[in-house]
Amino acid sequence: MINHVAGALHSGAGPAWLPVPDDVNALVPGIWSANVARRSDGVLTVAGMPVTELATRFGTPSYLLDEDDFRARARGFKSAFDDAFAGLCGGVDVYYAGKAFLSTQVARWVADEGLRLDTCSGGELAVAQRAGIPGELIGLHGNNKSTAEIRQAIEYGVGRIIVDSLDEIERISKVAVELGTVAPVLLRVTVGVEAHTHDYIATAHEDQKFGLSLTSGQAAEAARRVLDQPSLRLLGLHSHIGSQIFDMSGFEVAASRILGLRADLQAEFGVERAPLEELDLGGGFGISYTSQDDPQSPEDMATTLASVIARVCESLNMVPPRISIEPGRAIAGPSMFTLYRVGTIKDVETGHGYRRYVSVDGGMSDNVRAALYSADYSCTVASRAPAGHPVLSRVVGKHCESGDIVVRDEYLPSDLAEGDLVAVPGTGAYCRSLASNYNHVPRPGVVAVRDGAARLIMRRETIDDLLAFDLDDDGGQAG
Repeated sequence: MINHVAGALHSGAGPAWLPVPDDVNALVPGIWSANVARRSDGVLTVAGMPVTELATRFGTPSYLLDEDDFRARARGFKSAFDDAFAGLCGGVDVYYAGKAFLSTQVARWVADEGLRLDTCSGGELAVAQRAGIPGELIGLHGNNKSTAEIRQAIEYGVGRIIVDSLDEIERISKVAVELGTVAPVLLRVTVGVEAHTHDYIATAHEDQKFGLSLTSGQAAEAARRVLDQPSLRLLGLHSHIGSQIFDMSGFEVAASRILGLRADLQAEFGVERAPLEELDLGGGFGISYTSQDDPQSPEDMATTLASVIARVCESLNMVPPRISIEPGRAIAGPSMFTLYRVGTIKDVETGHGYRRYVSVDGGMSDNVRAALYSADYSCTVASRAPAGHPVLSRVVGKHCESGDIVVRDEYLPSDLAEGDLVAVPGTGAYCRSLASNYNHVPRPGVVAVRDGAARLIMRRETIDDLLAFDLDDDGGQAG
């Protein structure tokens, strides 16, 4: 029965981009961090540490973060953009987008490598403060910043607050007046670019919650209002077109449109009153989750954007502004993988053949992206070198949802067994950040690995942690 089922499962029913592998245990190039390898016995290692040892020490599921890889990607962005923009008088800054994954240690790594830090809530800003990141190196985003968050940012001296609505202008101005200071702001402009990505992560088309519309004139009106407020300093403009983007043409169009707005505002108010010295082009640079993804290198992206900025500024006869970008996923994403332990394995008749379901000890509580965006992932057996033939499998979690899918389609060995370890690469961005306690499952810890040593940088939650929030009827803590 199993042989018959396995034969049916690897008969070519997978997606077109997923070929049957010649070696089911081979690591797909480009989707793992630089320091991941497989030993001769099949055990996966990261920075010299076998995952079997890490699973014993830290349990499963666990997020395993390759620290040197993370740092190298951060340095790579800074170096590539510094080089590409060296000839433009405005220069360039790289902000790590903390929403991808943020902890105190990660914030310090970012600062160590010469990057600035982008935050989008009071909580993320608190992590930056705890890490000791100077305020002037921090930006604060958010489409609905509370007065408390605005106050927190201004009191800490953040280098810029990104204004997302007309309402927010008055709110920021009022807090700045109360504190007796001038708040530096950028205007987030919706430039009307349709990024080629999932609808939920495309952020520059008109019908969505972020930004000030360029087409309707809202962005220009926001600039007028900011310039009329003595308590606000208009640093410049901001654009973010989406996430997991591979086609640079969207960035080119966005840059051209927002520089056009800059020229219009300077024509209206004069360069002295509206210097608009900064232009932030956002982030959203894609990474490889599977073999179907083909991201550009930071060097290619930087060269393209620098060329666009130079060309458009020349055509508008304007001095180029200082440029900034906000990579998050492109730094954190490939640097981490999630380690799970296999439980139930089930072969299910679908009406079109069999599908093998491999259940692991985590799921949508530690990676909701497959359920939320239909995101594709890859995986591999990490604890040994199975000898079985490839079987098209679906890796699923332990939660009470049929959409609890970790890896939609992957070839795994036919002799995969309960207790085996499975590793899912590319989970450094938005997995721990979006993690939940659905079904009262504690969130996994984050283990940083470097030079053959491992340490927790975020501990695993416990049942006691969950119960600590649960109050009995009389208002006291339960248990």
